[in-house]
Amino acid sequence: MAGLTSGAAASGDPSPVTAEGAFRGIRAALLADTGSDELEGRSVAVQGVGHVGANIVRKLRREGATVYIADIAADAVCDLAAETGAIPVGVDEILFREVDVVSPNALGGILNSDTIAKLNCRIVAGAANNQLFAPEMGDELAARGILYAPDYVINGGGIINVAAEISGNYDEAWVENKLSSLIDTLRDVFERSRSEGRATHRIADEIARSRIAAARR
Repeated sequence: MAGLTSGAAASGDPSPVTAEGAFRGIRAALLADTGSDELEGRSVAVQGVGHVGANIVRKLRREGATVYIADIAADAVCDLAAETGAIPVGVDEILFREVDVVSPNALGGILNSDTIAKLNCRIVAGAANNQLFAPEMGDELAARGILYAPDYVINGGGIINVAAEISGNYDEAWVENKLSSLIDTLRDVFERSRSEGRATHRIADEIARSRIAAARR
């Protein structure tokens, strides 16, 4: 078991680490796309304000971003808006706000040909799993000039945290080092995508397959 609250290796809910990785990933995407990772004056639409999404919102607001939020849990939206000053919008509207970043943190499969055609953002970067309805959707994002942070890279913080627990000797410094390495990988994905003219998810898949093959040797 992982995500434990007691015991020698316990670290509790891993969602704050997932949120921290996604937050850093958003900044990395902004840097790659605009040359600056400053959030002051930026706008972000956050879909889903559960444990991960809510923590992302808090981090974005602390750095001065304008944040729009939506979730089917209306009470959670109202509470988070009151706490942070985020702006509630409808669940059918959130993906299509005119913003710098759309951050999906709810259901998977939300990026399809219909939704991609209606996006009004520069970047898609969030912690939801399986955001692409099909792999070809990543190519459609690239064709539209939208920078996509591959989900299984940007949302890897929680898995890192769980791995530290499973080791039996939870080490916060180890988690931080791995989280920093994760963001380095994301930066590499962005740079290779730019230099090679290929979609980010294709680059990320190649890196993942290469690392898996190396680990099996």
